Amino acid sequence: MTHPSNNARDRFAEAISHPDDEIDLAEAALLLAIPQYPDLNTSHYLAKLDEIAKAVEQCGTSVAIPIHIVSSLNKVIFLDLGFRGNSENYYDPRNSYLNEVLDRRVGIPITLSVVYMEVARRIGFKLHGVALPGHFIVKHCAPSAEVFIDPFNAGKIMDEQGCADLLAKMSGDRVQCRPEYLAAATNKQILTRMLANLVKIYVDRSDHGRALAAVEWILLIDPESPAYVRDRGLLLGSMGRPNSALKELERYLELVPDAPDAESIRDQIKRIWQIRASLN
Repeated sequence: MTHPSNNARDRFAEAISHPDDEIDLAEAALLLAIPQYPDLNTSHYLAKLDEIAKAVEQCGTSVAIPIHIVSSLNKVIFLDLGFRGNSENYYDPRNSYLNEVLDRRVGIPITLSVVYMEVARRIGFKLHGVALPGHFIVKHCAPSAEVFIDPFNAGKIMDEQGCADLLAKMSGDRVQCRPEYLAAATNKQILTRMLANLVKIYVDRSDHGRALAAVEWILLIDPESPAYVRDRGLLLGSMGRPNSALKELERYLELVPDAPDAESIRDQIKRIWQIRASLN
């Protein structure tokens, strides 16, 4: 019998094989949760998004007037249904799984943004993800100006200056807004960032098995990502798999021989060789 997570991995690989703008973001995001929730029915949660979209449509506002449709999205998602940012338990891994966000109606900026974008897409309202440093928001590109929306903060509407103010506040004035920070994120970038959040959460919890699983899914998106090739090697080493760890760490140095951490990785490789030799 095929293990559900293996089947999900194959389905995810198929989902991301399409041109980026043809990737079904909601379905791909739900597939990420199957290793943790083997019985997850993606159709059930896609139907939940459909239901939310129908509720927004019933508000009767015109997509031709962006601020009206944003108001309708905010009313249904945040006021009527009570979706909110989970400030009190931000690093709960459930905040990073789309099924849990739809069930519990709490999440972190990126998962709430995925809900917001996918509901909007279902009513014909185009939104893009915006991967600000440390915070994820969405934007609508109107003919006259870009409108930025913060789903983590109940759909707060901002202009570029508002984004700059948000970054300054979050960083204690250490991060200044740059034009590239406001660029539209691709679907693959969004999925990678969702997985990267899980890697950090599980590494911080010393749950190396789940962290490794998330890294391996990132490498399905970008097999040559140096940072995650390195992380895969480090996690394999910590899990007592020296041969696989050496292969990945050596591949990392081949990809970026002048990496800032190249010397420490070489030291790590030496330690793994020594450990392996002591076991022979």
